Amino acid sequence: MTTRARRPQRRNQVLSRERIIGIAVEMLDAGGESALTVRALTERLSTGSGAIYYHVGTRDELLDTATETVIGAALATRPAGAAATPGDEIRVVALALFDAIAAHQWLATRLTLQIIRNPVGPVTVGIFERIGGQMGALGVPRASWFDAASTLVHYILGAVSQNARIEGDTSGIDPSGDRDEFFDAASTAWQGLDPQTYPFMHAIVGQMREHDDREQFLTGIAVILDGLTHLR
Repeated sequence: MTTRARRPQRRNQVLSRERIIGIAVEMLDAGGESALTVRALTERLSTGSGAIYYHVGTRDELLDTATETVIGAALATRPAGAAATPGDEIRVVALALFDAIAAHQWLATRLTLQIIRNPVGPVTVGIFERIGGQMGALGVPRASWFDAASTLVHYILGAVSQNARIEGDTSGIDPSGDRDEFFDAASTAWQGLDPQTYPFMHAIVGQMREHDDREQFLTGIAVILDGLTHLR
């Protein structure tokens, strides 16, 4: 008596929304938005386009979901230790966003689009709630909460976007350029400026060459936090 071989389960039945999003993020990290097409994704997952649409919707919806997933993980970061101050909370989440965009260079563009297009979406609301939720504990007057939180959010998003891949016209920009080489060349050019006309540029040229991006980012956070604690 022979036993009938068990039919293999259809591939699209073993797919999960989480797996599709995870592979999509990997593809975005490797090649940017242009690398993430439905065809490429179906080939990577050995499935059909119908399964992709069923689990995550259209390509644009998948891009939004990938953005929400990465940003959501960053926003979930908490300070170590139980005695965290409001400033600690803000610094930790700010650095988490900084590191997320440094690690996923497609993210800054999608993050900006989400904030503009969907002000009640989980990305926009999540960022403002996590940052703005510390305003009262910082002693910021309630009437200034929106302005104070907006200042911090705008600084954080603007600063972290400097690490993003530039979209659009990139003529004259080497996407694989080395950071240290760039700053060495820039500092050399600044040193060639007339010191009488540009005294400030000459004063900071050494600092520019040797600065650490994350430390500079935290300095900006500290300056803003100090100013917010003096709001009346």
